[in-house]
Amino acid sequence: MAPKPGILYVKMQPAASLSADQFHDWYNNEHGPLRVRLPYCRNGFRYRASDKEKPEWMAVYDFDDTADLANKESYTNLRLPGVASQREFDVKSHVMIDRRMFDLVETKQSDGFRQLEDIKNVGEGNFILAVGMTVKPGKDMKELEKWYTEEHIPLLAKVPGWRRSRRFLTSAVDDSGKLEHLALHDYAPKNGLNSSEEYKIATSTPWRDKVMQEIVAEKSRREYNLYYTFGPCPRDLTSLVTDWSYTDSKTKTKPPSQGHWGVIESYITTPDGAEIPYRLEGSGEPDAPLIVLSNSILVEWGIWNEFVDAFLSTPGNKKYRILRYDTRGRSKNCGTLVVSLDVLASDVIELLDALRVSKATVIVGVSLGGATALNAALKYPDRIGSFVSCDTNAKAPPSNTKAWGERIEVAEKEGAQAQSDEKVVGEQLAEMTVRRWFVKESYDGAATEAKIRKVKQMVHDNSLEGFKKGVQALYEYDIKDEMKDSHVKAAFLVGSGDGVLPNTMKEMSQEYGKGAEYRIIEGAGHLPMVEKPKEVATFVTSFLRP
Repeated sequence: MAPKPGILYVKMQPAASLSADQFHDWYNNEHGPLRVRLPYCRNGFRYRASDKEKPEWMAVYDFDDTADLANKESYTNLRLPGVASQREFDVKSHVMIDRRMFDLVETKQSDGFRQLEDIKNVGEGNFILAVGMTVKPGKDMKELEKWYTEEHIPLLAKVPGWRRSRRFLTSAVDDSGKLEHLALHDYAPKNGLNSSEEYKIATSTPWRDKVMQEIVAEKSRREYNLYYTFGPCPRDLTSLVTDWSYTDSKTKTKPPSQGHWGVIESYITTPDGAEIPYRLEGSGEPDAPLIVLSNSILVEWGIWNEFVDAFLSTPGNKKYRILRYDTRGRSKNCGTLVVSLDVLASDVIELLDALRVSKATVIVGVSLGGATALNAALKYPDRIGSFVSCDTNAKAPPSNTKAWGERIEVAEKEGAQAQSDEKVVGEQLAEMTVRRWFVKESYDGAATEAKIRKVKQMVHDNSLEGFKKGVQALYEYDIKDEMKDSHVKAAFLVGSGDGVLPNTMKEMSQEYGKGAEYRIIEGAGHLPMVEKPKEVATFVTSFLRP
């Protein structure tokens, strides 16, 4: 049977016993993203009534085939104990929910219609006029549909601000037992509904009067304004109200507390199946400028902990959100693509898309992350506002393939395993790596050495399979020529004790097309944000000033 595109159409009214933040935190950070994450769900939107009627809230999700809403366990299981969180059950006990499924019958749209879920349309408002109708006993729904198609929609399309009209009929998988015709008319927020001469004409024809008198049994008419566009992962730092973890422990939230900011940890799945964990924190403003931090190989996002604390503790920086993520190669779940700098740059864009960010203010990366930051700015200059590339090279040295191959051999020879029996990098390569990364002065027997031990543990615990796949990005690459024509604002930063890289990166700054800042962090090696986090935070703060 051919698929039947359609919608999940949900109206909700929270009880007075449920706070607005509790409702929005659950809906925006749990309920909605779990549905939009499904590969057969095209999008999801929340609307708020502008007509002052109840229910106040409406959500609509487009599905490739409404049969999936009944037949695919990945959807139906979302409501089951053990999959759904306890919060899901607790919140829903305080919410009136009217959940319906409709098959798409017809779509008409303006020449300039734009899909709201497209990233280039972030921030675009929308108004929906929703009209539901049933027919009288003995009357044919086709009579209603004929009027809609031949007269009503063409007239509504003349009303100022019209964007699209879609007609639906109750789906066969809907269990309401009620056949309903639902029309959703999309308009610009400022439109001619209810007041224009075109609208008066559309709602006062003889054919319309006849349909309403002779065919329609029940009619509902609601007006809604777009409130929130879901992505496939949580991002709403505004409404966080409680420490919470989803049943798979991959998604966690922590609300703001005195002296600290809200945090969301979750993951995205790339088109080729790589799972990329991320951490979003900082300002609760939904449109707050975003800073992306990109790791070196073999570590977690924890290398940025003290940098983030120093940066966000600066009063003028509280307006920012910060996104950290674990690069492909941290775990064995690296997807099916061969890992390259281009793949890693595309991962940055996948993250921005999932979080509904049209353009990052800056991406700051170190080592492999520094090359990723540079390449993302070169390949996607419309999505990256600026970059700071740290302790990296625009061209892989000829010795890279051999050197990294030898390091893989060290790890394979040791044969270290995690408690899960997965092979990990192990002690020997971890010790070799941190000795190479950090200056000898940092082995001070005090705080800095304690930080080095944490980084060493990150390296030790890295998936060996993930390392072998992820390191391929460092074997061969050359983006030096692309650099010369770039106009993205740039800076190159390097630890003074990082071998030949201070000279290399000085040359990079001189060869960069638009010109770039160059900064040496004294007393630091390959990971300046670990050894000198305040100094790096101070530089990035200065770099971001207009």
